[in-house]
Amino acid sequence: MTTKAPTVTGEHTETTFTVGQVADLLGVTVRTLHHYDGIGLVVPSERSRAGYRLYTTADLTRLQHVVVYRRLEFPLEQIATLLEEGATDPRASAEHLRRQRAAVLTRLDELRGLVTAIDTALEATMNDRSATREEMRDLFGDGFSDDYEAEAQERWGETSAWKQSAARTARYSKADWVEVKAEMAAVGEGFAAAMDAGMPPTSEAAMDAAEAHRASIERFYDCSSLMHRGLADMYLADPRFTKTYEDIRVGMAQYVHDAIYANSARRDA
Repeated sequence: MTTKAPTVTGEHTETTFTVGQVADLLGVTVRTLHHYDGIGLVVPSERSRAGYRLYTTADLTRLQHVVVYRRLEFPLEQIATLLEEGATDPRASAEHLRRQRAAVLTRLDELRGLVTAIDTALEATMNDRSATREEMRDLFGDGFSDDYEAEAQERWGETSAWKQSAARTARYSKADWVEVKAEMAAVGEGFAAAMDAGMPPTSEAAMDAAEAHRASIERFYDCSSLMHRGLADMYLADPRFTKTYEDIRVGMAQYVHDAIYANSARRDA
């Protein structure tokens, strides 16, 4: 709590504040108060019996306006002019507050615009960097595993397809992987729609879904018809891949396999 220093002026007692009390109250330094006093911007109206500066309530009000204007980056010369223009107007304090409010609102608009610009730049920076392993796990869940990656590298690490995939995906950002995930889901929905419509794997719809699947693989490496058929065989041979499709529709793993073979024949014809 601020300790008030009463001084006697004439026949009444007026509340006054020492330099240190004012500094604590308004969050400014004693040196700043001395500077304002020295240039005549805010001069304490009273003195103690020992000769120390004492600020009255009116001084404090004037100083509050100065502090706000300074935080709004008004130059001291302009502040002095503004304060002197309204020195004899009883409505001056309200006018200062209105002016300060308008200045704050303008600054808020500027800052909001700056925040938007920073957010845009940050998003662009984040999108340009490679996705972290944590982000990959968030996106793909159990579909992304260090064990799976190690196994794949052991099996195919010396192949040109693996090296091509590693080179391409090294530059993939989180946004790229979000797009990959959406594309994978769309491919699965294409196969599911053809199955639900009762179309055979040799139908145009099923083969188109298989071609979309092959195109999605080419995000990672060049996928020929022969390579695509090899993947189709793996979907039936490896229970983990089989389960991925069977979880979407029972019988889908075989359906995808047959549709890929049919599409390969169409491509090679």
